[in-house]
Amino acid sequence: MAGGLLDAHLTLLAEALLPYRDCETLLARWGTELARTLTGGGRLLVAGNGGSAAEAQHLTAELVGKLRDDRRPLSAIALHAETSAVTAIGNDYGYDEVFARQVRAHGRVGDILLLMSTSGTSANLLRAVDAAREVGVRCWAFTGPAPNPLAEACHEALPIASADGQVVQELHLVSTHVLCEYVERELPAAAARRVPTEPAPAGTTTSAGPVRAGVEVLLDGGGRQVEAGQGGTA
Repeated sequence: MAGGLLDAHLTLLAEALLPYRDCETLLARWGTELARTLTGGGRLLVAGNGGSAAEAQHLTAELVGKLRDDRRPLSAIALHAETSAVTAIGNDYGYDEVFARQVRAHGRVGDILLLMSTSGTSANLLRAVDAAREVGVRCWAFTGPAPNPLAEACHEALPIASADGQVVQELHLVSTHVLCEYVERELPAAAARRVPTEPAPAGTTTSAGPVRAGVEVLLDGGGRQVEAGQGGTA
């Protein structure tokens, strides 16, 4: 019936949707950057608390699995889902460190940390940002209304202009799907730009001849040079 809970909720959602349309450019750019990071061997770390933890795990599932068409799996880890690590770190170091310590363990230069929060004030997410900056990981955030501490601490943020936490989380889910759409759209171009850096496989012949490993140079009794391979032809 009109005037009920559903109508009130949809009214709040509709109010937030109008400014949310302006997020298209940011999501498109993030999708491109994330596709390049993941195809280049980088990783996405994601974290949140409560409902935002569920949203974060939804995102990693779409990347490791797929959103639409079949493709290579992409490296994405939901830090809160590491239950043994979370409880051990919380017990030994305090709950504020449950994500920060994992960021220090898993984060590498060029990786991306995406944090989700309706309030933007969670201490454990703010500590995670500090840890990410220490190890050279870029920080993005999905948050509620800005300004808020998390949005200000991260390199970039996508704030939702609604005071209702449920609406914020619902549009975070939309953002997750749109972000993954852009990632999958950009993957072919990102893969084409990638320069292979793997070493030559065993048995590869180069312009200088077969690649050798562990070659020892010896002199025979007449002073002539001979090669004794200690590992053979690689």
